[in-house]
Amino acid sequence: QVRLVESGGDSVQPGGSLRLSCAASSNIDQSACVAWFRQAPGKEREKVAYVYTGSSRTYYADSVKGRFTISHDNAKNTVYLQMNSLKPEDTAMYYCAAPRVRSYCAGGWGLFDYWGQGTQVTVSS
Repeated sequence: QVRLVESGGDSVQPGGSLRLSCAASSNIDQSACVAWFRQAPGKEREKVAYVYTGSSRTYYADSVKGRFTISHDNAKNTVYLQMNSLKPEDTAMYYCAAPRVRSYCAGGWGLFDYWGQGTQVTVSS
């Protein structure tokens, strides 16, 4: 069982930056994959980014490419999401998640077994 805890959400103005953290209760081993999702009220859950902690290979949704960066610190069992040039449409609850099967990271949110409680990001002037 892996417990994930997000932090770092806040209210910022458009153009601002935030860094979200996802702390895992157990070691993020070399075969792990961790993803960030977001969900705004009335909208479907969207996968924002994911990282393979062994190879550091990453994926980004088109909506955040060039603005968001996912990274990990295995020594701290933590995955980060650096969010720059934030837009009002980035407003959502952000969740980190991990699947038991590493290859499922490329799949939909239903394939992810472990979820954090979420952290709210609000972008507004």
